[in-house]
Amino acid sequence: MMQKTNIKPIIEVKDLHKSYGTNHVLDGFHLDLYEGENLVVMGKSGSGKSVMIKCLIGLEQSDSGSIIIMDKNMNDIHREDLDEIRTEVGFLFQGSALYDSMSVRENLEFPLRRHTKKFGVIEDTTPLVIEALENVGLANTINLMPNELSGGMKRRIALARTLILKPKIILYDEPTTGLDPITSKEIIMLMKSIQEKYKTSSIIITHDIDCARVIANRMILLIDGINYAEGTFAELSASKDPKIEAFFK
Repeated sequence: MMQKTNIKPIIEVKDLHKSYGTNHVLDGFHLDLYEGENLVVMGKSGSGKSVMIKCLIGLEQSDSGSIIIMDKNMNDIHREDLDEIRTEVGFLFQGSALYDSMSVRENLEFPLRRHTKKFGVIEDTTPLVIEALENVGLANTINLMPNELSGGMKRRIALARTLILKPKIILYDEPTTGLDPITSKEIIMLMKSIQEKYKTSSIIITHDIDCARVIANRMILLIDGINYAEGTFAELSASKDPKIEAFFK
């Protein structure tokens, strides 16, 4: 695969370490994310995928290594700059993480009201809420509560809440986990259409091989805490390395 040596990554992770006691979850992991691409990071359960992505946005503190997002060093960043970064980096949580006591409208309004620096104080949020819901095909759910939504609908609403800030980067943590095959396929195609429409750069953490096949421009296999292998789906699926072959059987 051709390396993008002359293009500056929008995210750079170098020599990332994270341990819990004697469990070395990340042991020198690295990645580069380039503008406009979908980068899939695959690993077995417990391999450190979710830990890595939480380190990226400061939900977990790494033990050592560097994380650069849009030229900002995440290990040496002021609170104000961190809040600004988080308006440009959307995060789709594994469990959707909707606020149960808020309606769909209120869930989507929450980030708009929290990040007024980007958009200012918005008197009427309805057009932005409807636009975000239309992007995920659920405009008719605006007044529903989370307990009235299916699992797939919750995932879509969570994605709409991420999109409402119009981020440059989206981080997906296991976007198809817990969904039936048909709903999983719908979410995968929605992610693909969002990349095409908004030219987002995305890191997708998954162990779903069908998701990786459809959406990955490039893949990284996280094995033993490191970037064990990198390439396109076709390149990695053709490997004869037993550790790599195990992902594609």
